[in-house]
Amino acid sequence: MTPVPDTAPRPTETAATAPLLVAAAGGTPAHPPVWFMRQAGRSLPEYRKVREGIPMLQACFTPDLVCEITMQPVRRHGVDAAILFSDIVVPLVAAGIGVDIVPGTGPVVAEPVRTGAAVAALPELAPGQLDKVAEAVRLLRAELGATPLIGFAGAPFTLASYLIEGGPSRHHERTKALMHSDPRTWHALLGALATITATFLEVQVAAGVQVVQLFDSWAGALSERDYREFVLPHSSRVLGAVHGVPKIHFGVGTGELLPAMREAGADVVGVDWRLPLDVAVRRLTVRGRPAPVVQGNLDPALLLADFDAVDREVRRIVGEGRAAGGHIVNLGHGVLPNTDPDVLTRVSELVHSLTP
Repeated sequence: MTPVPDTAPRPTETAATAPLLVAAAGGTPAHPPVWFMRQAGRSLPEYRKVREGIPMLQACFTPDLVCEITMQPVRRHGVDAAILFSDIVVPLVAAGIGVDIVPGTGPVVAEPVRTGAAVAALPELAPGQLDKVAEAVRLLRAELGATPLIGFAGAPFTLASYLIEGGPSRHHERTKALMHSDPRTWHALLGALATITATFLEVQVAAGVQVVQLFDSWAGALSERDYREFVLPHSSRVLGAVHGVPKIHFGVGTGELLPAMREAGADVVGVDWRLPLDVAVRRLTVRGRPAPVVQGNLDPALLLADFDAVDREVRRIVGEGRAAGGHIVNLGHGVLPNTDPDVLTRVSELVHSLTP
């Protein structure tokens, strides 16, 4: 495994002045911080090289490989944070639940969980089952210096959808059917997954991550009423278990859920590309509470446009972000596989040239 040469300048910030941590706390950083969801992965040729012949889940449990992949976008793009290379099903796999990641499909569950008996049979996750993840975090902290490391986990609802559907789903029909027809089993399942998720994040924090992000990828499939009744209590429990680091909460298609997502206990709310950031800030503003901190929200598809268009959109988003109490520049979802890595580097440089 040959690392890509480190051509990016070393950060001069300390952990206390790292722009991402300052922005997450509602302060004014030296420059707008930027990182990209899915930056550690498939758009980079050096990633494809080191992953060649290695299944995804094997890679996630190989500490030196996790370290190398996580570092690649920091070296190449000069972003303001690394995000741990992992997958939302890693804690399920570590616990002994039969899940595999099938190329071209995504997570596939060997035995879907759709009954109270199946929920009761789910194994618990012990911190020791995540030793490889913790080792990777420690390796990364030694490499990153003042650049913050973001840990992450999938939220209970999104994990539940995979377990119930048996894999990715467009309409989440079995998930919604169980939610409404058997609320007792639903809440038992979400409670079990909240415990697993909290353990996963707590292990990462104990090992040294300085920020966590909770991904609720499929929450946008829900109405606000259903989200508040069936999901919010469990996401709140996960976020409430994490202490001492900023917490980001992100979902796709969640424009109508943003106030509820802030109530779950996040310090920063991620916004996808469908909603202008200044509109999101208005929705998130609550009398008597500090101004909301937001993350986002360039459409990942726009990275395939000519750079003049990208430049305009980045400047617009940074401008809209000034309405918030703090703004972390990011995409509105993950980097697309066919994105030119040089464009990401140019976006990072552009953001750093702008005024917070």
